[in-house]
Amino acid sequence: MKYRMRILQRNTREEIIHEMKRLGADPPGIGLMFPKGLTRIIHLSDVPCPIANLLKQELLSRGGDCAVAHGTLTHSVETTDLLMVATERQYRKLIGKLKRQKFFGLPAFADELARCIRSFNRDRLPCRIGSEVLDLGERTYIMGILNVTPDSFSDGGAYPDVDAAVEHALRLVEAGADFLDIGGESTRPGSDRIAEEEERRRILPVVERLAREPGLRISVDTYKAGVARAALDAGAHMINDISGLRFDPDMAPLVAERDVPVVLMHILGTPKDMQQDPSYDDVVGEVLESLEESMEIGRAAGIRDEQMVVDPGIGFGKRLQDNLDLLKHLAEFKVLGRPILLGTSRKSLIGAILNLPVNERVEGSLATVVLGIMNGANVVRVHDVRETVRVARMTDAVMRRN
Repeated sequence: MKYRMRILQRNTREEIIHEMKRLGADPPGIGLMFPKGLTRIIHLSDVPCPIANLLKQELLSRGGDCAVAHGTLTHSVETTDLLMVATERQYRKLIGKLKRQKFFGLPAFADELARCIRSFNRDRLPCRIGSEVLDLGERTYIMGILNVTPDSFSDGGAYPDVDAAVEHALRLVEAGADFLDIGGESTRPGSDRIAEEEERRRILPVVERLAREPGLRISVDTYKAGVARAALDAGAHMINDISGLRFDPDMAPLVAERDVPVVLMHILGTPKDMQQDPSYDDVVGEVLESLEESMEIGRAAGIRDEQMVVDPGIGFGKRLQDNLDLLKHLAEFKVLGRPILLGTSRKSLIGAILNLPVNERVEGSLATVVLGIMNGANVVRVHDVRETVRVARMTDAVMRRN
């Protein structure tokens, strides 16, 4: 008898459960079996050798494994990075064992490991925006870019007065934008900081006009607390801070006070100097650590986790290979447990690969949107809204089908 065999590619809980239901497995058995099908590779840094050896032994005894540096077993090195390779079921058993130990701080380590896995698996991502609570995990949300600047890299000077800016914003909404992101200062590489008064002069009339339109969700792209406060007073609902709450110490308390969503983006340096020889040993790990620190700044000021969105900052202090690595491994940012915003629209990485000017980068931008959604992006910030909406809906139809 010849059997038909397939190697299934099922990478989420929902996909594995669906396959088990489809073949008629008993419901109680599904709950026991599906964690055996989810293998996770978890990286830890600077682990003391006694703990690393213990983790390796415990994982091996459960059918998993743990890669450590040469010399860990004999303690000829003091610490090691390690890679734990195990199914979720094996991790659960490991966590249970470690919680019962009273040495090396293992119960706290077990709690952190459980939190890491739980955050990575989170699919509901509620966020309060104005009077609404949106689940940013249910589909891909589109953020349309509206720059009221004379010098932004793509559309600087395109909307020289309030009427032109508002007209374009309404076209973006008609095309399917879920959010409008209004920026009054260019943060292109090499750009100079402008005065707060000038930034307010550019954006506030536009925010005030758009706030009169029913149902619009308005974000303001600024790292200055004074501009953010004025914009929120004028009717904005959300702040997009390229500095991840680091450039202005008053920003985090303001966001906490108003309880509005905030995008925490990673940047290396400032817009003026960020592309002057940026360098990373491990770009994904370093950006992830920086975003964790931004979240801690927010928490310390009183910002709720539910109001934070994270953005790895494509193009902000990154080389071409760094941007490609961030896009390829975007799913790793799911460990933060927050919605991921991706901003690649018309950026220089697309120009570098396709050798195209800014106004001919639509297809490249759309390719990065598809890759981003497939790797965990929840919100995409784009210039070309109509095309992106169609691409996102198509990608969602495939990626969210169980």
